[in-house]
Amino acid sequence: MLRYTLMRLGIFVGCLVVVWGLVYTGVVPRGLGSSNGMWVVLLSLVISAPISFVALRKERDRASVQVVQKVDRVKANLEANRSQEDGADDATRVQGQTS
Repeated sequence: MLRYTLMRLGIFVGCLVVVWGLVYTGVVPRGLGSSNGMWVVLLSLVISAPISFVALRKERDRASVQVVQKVDRVKANLEANRSQEDGADDATRVQGQTS
């Protein structure tokens, strides 16, 4: 998961550098007034999202498998804890009835 996040961040930073260079050289228009920084960041996000979607497909699939496995482990642990609590509760009730 960390690898996917770092790769995605790398694509964004690359797009940020390219967009900043294009705005600085005047190829792409600057934002209105003092919004130049926000314009560059937003344009970089818009460009990097589809690139990441296509370029990181395999890595995203690997990350999603890891997330699913982790969720399944947590669910199994919760169910095991719930079963132990139910068993302890039932044992307490049986002891209370026999006393």
